[in-house]
Amino acid sequence: MAATEPIRDKKQLKKLADYFLKKGQLRNYTLVLMGTYTVLRISDLLRLKWSDVYDEERRAFRTHITVTEKKTKKKRTIALNPQLLGALKQCYLHRRGDYIFANNRKEPKAISRVQAWRIIHAAVVELGIMGKVACHSLRKTWGYHAITNGDVSLAVVVDIYNHSSYETTKLYLGIRQDERDEAILKMTLF
Repeated sequence: MAATEPIRDKKQLKKLADYFLKKGQLRNYTLVLMGTYTVLRISDLLRLKWSDVYDEERRAFRTHITVTEKKTKKKRTIALNPQLLGALKQCYLHRRGDYIFANNRKEPKAISRVQAWRIIHAAVVELGIMGKVACHSLRKTWGYHAITNGDVSLAVVVDIYNHSSYETTKLYLGIRQDERDEAILKMTLF
């Protein structure tokens, strides 16, 4: 479970997303946002098609997606964050084929997990982002910030990840001793 780490610094997360945006790589920019905001595993992200996020009849983006997770076989409905919808709208204008994360070949198919890793890894190395950061880090990042910022209740975070307990989520998100210390020391109750 501790093979990858969340991106703990929001500035580094923004730097990673902006890296692709500045290069005009909208697919990769959307991959970072979607991986972070939907909390989906890379295998589920790469299977997403435009029809999952865009209703052709209404000519409008959906507010939610419903995914049956490959690993757990559980069905999840996920709200699409406004920032993510903005990225999807930009990316949609340049779509190639059915898959959101299509390759650049003549017959577009979804990029592979290995290719997704290469994309994220190369950017992380070039930007000097420290830690064990890979595709799965995107999934962990949302939960890490939800917990450490206190923006989302712990029960909701555990449920979003489909974990059986808080202990599993705590290990998964890599909550460290220095973060526990900081939480206790900065709290003033009296």
